[in-house]
Amino acid sequence: MTGLERSRVLSGMRPTGRLHLGNYMGALANWVKLQREYECYFFIADYHALTTDYANTENLRWNTEEVALDWLGAGLDPERCVLFLQSAVPQHADLHLRFSMITPVSWLERVPTYKEQQENLSEKDLSTYGFLGYPLLQAADILLYQPKFVPVGQDQVVHVELTREIARRFNQFYRVGEREVLPEPQVLLTPAPKLPGTDGRKMSKSYGNTIELTDSETTVRQKLKTMVTDPARMRRTDAGDPDKCPVGDLHKVFSTPERMQEVYEGCRSAGIGCIQCKEWAADALVQVLTPIQERRASFTPAQAMEVLRAGSERAAGRAAATMREVDQAMRMPKLSAGADAAPAAVAGATR
Repeated sequence: MTGLERSRVLSGMRPTGRLHLGNYMGALANWVKLQREYECYFFIADYHALTTDYANTENLRWNTEEVALDWLGAGLDPERCVLFLQSAVPQHADLHLRFSMITPVSWLERVPTYKEQQENLSEKDLSTYGFLGYPLLQAADILLYQPKFVPVGQDQVVHVELTREIARRFNQFYRVGEREVLPEPQVLLTPAPKLPGTDGRKMSKSYGNTIELTDSETTVRQKLKTMVTDPARMRRTDAGDPDKCPVGDLHKVFSTPERMQEVYEGCRSAGIGCIQCKEWAADALVQVLTPIQERRASFTPAQAMEVLRAGSERAAGRAAATMREVDQAMRMPKLSAGADAAPAAVAGATR
């Protein structure tokens, strides 16, 4: 498949610092596969970080560097895909402004995460337009690159649907001839295996239960030692069920079929204890993390930021092409650089 035939894909990630295995399995590992088949644009959404953390930007640059390093470590290749920084491409803000002029407020208020996050983050003042309007910025992020697909998990499908609605509304008002400028993107569902944190809940930084991509082998083994297991195994001699155990869930994602069979047989017969099972799980995690960490270590933070700078230039070129079409469709007045372009009435008035 040649580059000209490849469909375009767009996705992004907020810079919240070093990534963990949940981020890797929920998005990043899939992106690495997609870059081989599609024309991919992946961006660090630093504007989106401001929607909830506008009052504290002290770590924004460090967080951005860490995410970029994790991306490179995971296998995203700047020669295969465009890696860029949202705020370095001014067209994101421009298209967001255009969308804010045509989108009913009720569309934004009905987004499920709007009220959910206000309740979950009650310690923060989220009564800002930036927070209300973040789905518009997200729509601009996507539509600016006119992608065919947006890879997301099931919980993000509603956001892509809003983007599609905004594209339809824009295309109702503005066209270039009979052609729609902003084609509606399609959802590309990302496989999302169940990946528990060390406390058995979904792996999340907010729960403090993560295994980071940068965790050393010693740290990984220490974290797994404290991981919760099947509550039925109160004693070493009690039989358990890997299907009811968070450690068993890790095995299902990272262990070989042969190891998985040993886990099932050993746990259900009490032939192995939880300590042994956790050691096997740690072995599997280390095998995944080691090559990621080795690739990551081959880049400095400065080199990672240079990758983003170069990628942002490429992204800006693609974004500018879209905005030229948007301007044409919206019939926005453009001033020529030449003085001779002044309207005759204005020119006459200055004589």
